[in-house]
Amino acid sequence: MTNTRMLLRSVAFLMVLLVTGCGLLPEEVDETVDWSAQRIHSEARDALEEANYERAITLFEKLESRYPYGRYAQQAQLEIAYAYYKSNEPELAIAAVDRFIRLHPNHAYVDYAYYLKGLIPFNENLGLLGFISNQDLSERDPKGANESYEAFRTLVQRYPESRYTPDAIQRMRYLVNSLAAHEVHVARYYYERGAYVAAVNRAQLALKDFPDTPAAEEALYIMARSYESMGMDDLAADTTRVLDMNFPDSTYYHGGPEEEKPWWQLW
Repeated sequence: MTNTRMLLRSVAFLMVLLVTGCGLLPEEVDETVDWSAQRIHSEARDALEEANYERAITLFEKLESRYPYGRYAQQAQLEIAYAYYKSNEPELAIAAVDRFIRLHPNHAYVDYAYYLKGLIPFNENLGLLGFISNQDLSERDPKGANESYEAFRTLVQRYPESRYTPDAIQRMRYLVNSLAAHEVHVARYYYERGAYVAAVNRAQLALKDFPDTPAAEEALYIMARSYESMGMDDLAADTTRVLDMNFPDSTYYHGGPEEEKPWWQLW
């Protein structure tokens, strides 16, 4: 019993030492406590340029909370979005951009906000839509590409004179071609597995949504071969005529020496 009391007293003594010791530890000093809004913004921009995104975000957040009504706070909201984008935090970056647009719809830099909103998912999905991975094409989600396209489209429509509009237009063209190619590759995926109805439906969707893209040629070819495989010779012939009319030099039927290869090797 005596040993037990001594053990309890020792534990209690140690706990008192820990509690009082914590109170004696020096508190972390905030170096920005006396900084002006201009200095915090300048330091945050320096951190951003040095790719120290964590420090930049911390400083921008302090700037906004400490000086919420100044011009630097508005800039900080947009620069936080850029810092999150550069630090590979796309969801936080999009949330920050949306917040800036909601709070400042008439801001002088709102065109850049829309451009950044399109750029974030565009770069995140560039490799995905460029078909550089081995993932099954039917499993790829074009959601990011659609979101990117919509943000760029808003920029182009609302701010046609923006310095970011020409680049946005080029990226939109890439996105349209990539989305069309995605649909056609999924159609091919179905065809190769004998799901001819699904292949036709997906190819038709590509032609309907993206009629003037390079992928339209392959979409027509998949449709023709799918109809042929289902014994729908009239539809196959009609589709082939449309293919020949729109793509008279199509590599799928008029590829010279390539004609001797099995059709699937033409891809």
